[in-house]
Amino acid sequence: MSPRLFFSPVQHLGFSWFAMVMGWCGLSLAWLRAEFLWGTVAVWVSAALGVVAACVLIVLMLATVARLGWFPQAVRADLQHPVRHVFTAALPASWVLMASVGAAHWGFSGWADALWMLGSAGLMLVSGVVVLGWFRADRHQDRFWLGMTPALFIPVVGNVLPALMGVDLGHPVWASVQFGLAALLWPVAWGLIGWRVRRLGMWPQRLLPLTFITVAPPSVLALSGLNLGTPAWMVEGLWCVALLFLCGSAFVARGVFKQAFGMPFWGMSFPLAAFSALSLTLSLDRVEAQAWALAGLVLVSGLFLWLGLSTVVGIWQGRLLVPEPPGP
Repeated sequence: MSPRLFFSPVQHLGFSWFAMVMGWCGLSLAWLRAEFLWGTVAVWVSAALGVVAACVLIVLMLATVARLGWFPQAVRADLQHPVRHVFTAALPASWVLMASVGAAHWGFSGWADALWMLGSAGLMLVSGVVVLGWFRADRHQDRFWLGMTPALFIPVVGNVLPALMGVDLGHPVWASVQFGLAALLWPVAWGLIGWRVRRLGMWPQRLLPLTFITVAPPSVLALSGLNLGTPAWMVEGLWCVALLFLCGSAFVARGVFKQAFGMPFWGMSFPLAAFSALSLTLSLDRVEAQAWALAGLVLVSGLFLWLGLSTVVGIWQGRLLVPEPPGP
């Protein structure tokens, strides 16, 4: 069997697969926030989830290198696709989050610092390319508006991720710059998405899980803002905004779970983990809210188990790593 034939399924491994790494890292950080209630148990669970995230990242990086070598045309197709191109940001975002998990558990280290800087620069680069694309594209064409889905928040608001651990790694200024950029572009992205809905309607049903991505920006803005000195009232306000988007996303949950499992389902993972982490953080001084926050963490962890098992089964049965259905 030729190497190209052996690696043929890898040609369908898009950048959206790195959403798995983002999700596992987010869940690891969420469990670490439960340390004040569950002590070393929460820390060990968090560390184990971090190891899972690292293993998934290594496998995906090796597969991506193979894809670049054997199927460069598939990579170019992703970069030119109106929807899939924004998932490119999931790669540097996963580096930033992996570095954040490492620094949260073991403090400053050379590898975490280097990975954080590489991911931060990558997020800035991808965001710049995406925003420049807005000015260069023909906004009278439906093809442009097809790309305005909640996945747009990954490159645009993903710049808030470096602030999760930027101060601890010794880069407070750079983290603040990217935090400000994310805060600036968040309402701009919402305006574009809103106009898309008015013009073309909602995104296709197979992309409905991406609706949950709307929960991530306010959740991570709040978590990062705590590290940068954001006032408590603003953090609590962002939690309320995140809760509002969570309730709104819940309306599409029935449509999500009526369809067969696909990689867009992982779009729910990081936003829900981030919201759980924020809820646990805010419950630190609110005893009456701790039970709800812990229940949310358990529910989100159960969702991750289902996502992971469904992914393994899907790969084994040949339902994943196959050509995507036609359409946006």
